[in-house]
Amino acid sequence: MNFFDKLLISIERNQSLLYLELDPDPESLPKEVAHQNIPAKSLFANPPEKDDQELIQNWSEWLYFLITQTEKYVCAYKLSLGYYQSLGIPGLELLQQTIKTIPSEIPIILDAKHGDLNTSTVFARTIFQDLQVDACTISPYTGLDLVAPFLLYPGKTVFLLCATANSSAAVLQEYPNQGQPLYLKLVEEAQSWGSIEQLGLEVGVMPDILARIRKIAPERLILIQGDIAEENDITNPEELAQLLAAGLNINGEGLLLPIPPKLFGTAHPNQEIETLRNRINEQRLQVVEGSPTCELWLPDVCFLKHEPHRDLILQLYDIGCIIFGDHVQASGATFPYYIDLRKIISIPQIFHKIVTAYAEILKDLEFDRIAGIPYGSLPTATGLALRLERPMIFPRKEVKAHGTGRLIEGHFQPGEKIVVVDDIMISGNSVMKGADKLKSVGLNVEDIVVFIDHERGVKDKLQANGYRSYSVLTLTEIAQTLYESSKINSEQFELLKK
Repeated sequence: MNFFDKLLISIERNQSLLYLELDPDPESLPKEVAHQNIPAKSLFANPPEKDDQELIQNWSEWLYFLITQTEKYVCAYKLSLGYYQSLGIPGLELLQQTIKTIPSEIPIILDAKHGDLNTSTVFARTIFQDLQVDACTISPYTGLDLVAPFLLYPGKTVFLLCATANSSAAVLQEYPNQGQPLYLKLVEEAQSWGSIEQLGLEVGVMPDILARIRKIAPERLILIQGDIAEENDITNPEELAQLLAAGLNINGEGLLLPIPPKLFGTAHPNQEIETLRNRINEQRLQVVEGSPTCELWLPDVCFLKHEPHRDLILQLYDIGCIIFGDHVQASGATFPYYIDLRKIISIPQIFHKIVTAYAEILKDLEFDRIAGIPYGSLPTATGLALRLERPMIFPRKEVKAHGTGRLIEGHFQPGEKIVVVDDIMISGNSVMKGADKLKSVGLNVEDIVVFIDHERGVKDKLQANGYRSYSVLTLTEIAQTLYESSKINSEQFELLKK
């Protein structure tokens, strides 16, 4: 799974924009670190008589403690390469050990601030192939030539350091003047270097500068640096509100915030972290509700049992994709409800989740090309082709009387295996017509993947015609989730189940 998908799933699962720094840094240890059986701070001072192996073991225990205390509250972990390098070879071994200790479903960001052009290719290979981290930070002032080797690894992400909070940096960052500062020029240029999933930005804790960067890069993921200064303490509600107002995008996301180390010096660090997480989520809701162009809903799902795609179902309902009342379907039948998926293409966050859900099914299938059924599933097929880096074709709904008059659009070779994607399966007629068109030109179609299965025996019908079918959601799953979350009443629940 790529970094972007892994991060989104982690954010949704833990309802958190917080990340934690996992570094062998004595200065980051709170004074009260000796409580709760945590190794004492004195053990990390590295006195001459202290054996290196014991020192590394102490750090290993501390970092393991941090992971176990926070894995339910964070969306990512960040490891600063310099701290591990300062401990020599044992430190690099500690780095590898820490990476292996982190749960595989939580993304890892290596804070390397790499800036050497000559070693960028070998460094990118080392961290992405050997260490298997998901993302890294770069000092990009040598330009695209430095960044390009990192962009060659599919599914990996780089964060470009564009503005820091230390005061002495202002003379360079704001050159030639505050109206046209260098850091904004970097942000502007860098957006053409890589996609949103490939390239993010790293920024210090400065609401005014952060707001200017967000305005120029409204869709980029921004990583807030972990060196929280006292005058920018995100545990302070007012300071936090300013930072979130400046950095969140219109969907109430796009920002990764560090957990302040001082929270681990409190009597109950978990409670403090949870309080901070909840405060951030409250502010996110305010940002979303205050945006006239955003239709996103952040689900309050704390009291719901875990269900696959639960949050996605709730969001689909809240943006009006599931409506009640008598509606004529494409098959001609009249149902007491209607599922309208056309609007999802206008809400990038939800559309991204849907493409991801399809991709999880497609990754286990064998195929040469993806075919979308006009017109509803064409955006999804396009998104999947880009995500999976597979070529796309589609059967025309009607053959043009002019031009080439093709039945199938796109390049293909007879005998290739095609996976067909569609949006909703009610009778199965439209998807089978599309599959028949593909087969008529010599293509092999065995697998059909849809977003929603109405469960009217269509899978058996498809199987009888030689097709294997898969679905992201079923109508029963949708009805059950909406009913348990009090989105629909018992009467509406029964209507969906019919």
